[in-house]
Amino acid sequence: MRQNYFVKLVKYKKNVYHLDRGLNKLSDGRVNPTYSTGQVILPVFLGFLLRIKSFNELNLMIKNNEFSKLVPRGTKLPEVDAIRDTLKVIDLDGLKQIFLSRIRQMRREI
Repeated sequence: MRQNYFVKLVKYKKNVYHLDRGLNKLSDGRVNPTYSTGQVILPVFLGFLLRIKSFNELNLMIKNNEFSKLVPRGTKLPEVDAIRDTLKVIDLDGLKQIFLSRIRQMRREI
């Protein structure tokens, strides 16, 4: 039952705040990446929402396909090593702009 609410919450955030569009606009310093920056940041965002305490726990959830209902079919999520490498070189200013614009949008709705 709890997972159903989580799926609804993530779909709401995607539909109302268009987080996937913002995440797909992010860039990083990797050369010829296997995964886009948005694909790498998505599990980190989901882990944040679930209050996952470690990357090891996140990696276990990715391997067990626990996020399968939250990503489009055929989308393979990266493993934790790829996530760590991307987080080292991600454009923090772009990430900050995405979240500031979402906060402004939330304030307008209140």
